[in-house]
Amino acid sequence: MPWLVWLLAAAALGVAEFFTLTLVLGLLAGAALVAAVVAGVGIGLLGQVVAFAAAAAGGLLVVRPVALRQRASAPLVRDGSDALIGKRAEVMQEVTATRGLIRLSGEEWSARAFDETLVIPVGTLVDVMEIEGATAVVYPRELLP
Repeated sequence: MPWLVWLLAAAALGVAEFFTLTLVLGLLAGAALVAAVVAGVGIGLLGQVVAFAAAAAGGLLVVRPVALRQRASAPLVRDGSDALIGKRAEVMQEVTATRGLIRLSGEEWSARAFDETLVIPVGTLVDVMEIEGATAVVYPRELLP
């Protein structure tokens, strides 16, 4: 029952991958599953080892680099309050270093000035620099370089 040995190896490698998150052991677990299928079909030990080696090489040389690139890249879509950073808003109530009110994406938000020395008058267009809790930190558009 060599297929059972390959299945046990795949399970052990899968568990080890769960704890390490290297992507290497998981790909080796997949290769062990391929070898288990080959063993289940009745192919000899040499064929099983070749199938394991080919699947492991394919995974490590093709799949792993793609997976690592995807894992390292930033998400393409910002959501929640992060999506509001960089948006344009209009001052509804004078914005100072400690308080103010803006209309942002159709909603009223509490706001404060990014530069603590600024007082931004009503009607001024501002850019949202960051979100701190439920407060937008803003900077006037005409002062941007």
